[in-house]
Amino acid sequence: MIDGVIETEDPDILCLQEVWDTGDANQAAGIADARGYDFAFEPVLPIGGVTWGMAILSRWPIVETEGLKLVSMPSDDGSRDCRAMRVCVEGPRAEIDVFNTHLSWRPEEGALRQKQVADLCRFVEAEAKGDMPPIVCGDFNAIPTSDEVRMMTGEAAGPVDGLFFYDAWRAAGHTEVGFTWDDINPLTHAALQPNRRLDYVFVGNPRGDGTGHATGARLAGTEPVDGLYASDHFALVAEIRY
Repeated sequence: MIDGVIETEDPDILCLQEVWDTGDANQAAGIADARGYDFAFEPVLPIGGVTWGMAILSRWPIVETEGLKLVSMPSDDGSRDCRAMRVCVEGPRAEIDVFNTHLSWRPEEGALRQKQVADLCRFVEAEAKGDMPPIVCGDFNAIPTSDEVRMMTGEAAGPVDGLFFYDAWRAAGHTEVGFTWDDINPLTHAALQPNRRLDYVFVGNPRGDGTGHATGARLAGTEPVDGLYASDHFALVAEIRY
């Protein structure tokens, strides 16, 4: 199902969360091999012989990659760990710094997510080097009006003076919420949580020539195939001027 969404959308750069790796096979590697992408995988959590993590895939070469452990709730087995990753993509016109993250999922942990966003912003400030405004993608597990998202967009105090991002969904002109967690999808039902937008593509301040401006955004994977959805979250696709 996920492969079908990717084939339909054919993105230049793809950020995934909750990617599995068994040691013998890696979900991101399989997608990359099938579509000719380069990829980087950031492990987060081992469970019963399977490591879950996140990945960034690109049709252009990935020339640098690094990861960061975000502030997390203590746990003996690492099950509360959250991370971020960065790659530098060698695009045809300029290098592109792309960041991917997955923040704490529990609804009551807004204060923790704010600390994780602070870690993430400092990570971007320290590591983004390209001429293209940095792109930050991920499952933030937070709604657009939350303090953690407002920290990203400059509407609440952040840890890095002058660092802010445009929410590609809003920058592209959408006024509707754009639920990525929607109970039309049966895969959401067990969690008993309300419809929300939890997933984002953020882009740094566009350059004077318009580089980095989000010109379009849409949801993908919103229809079942043979009665099945690709994921419990709908995908978010952003078109960014490059």
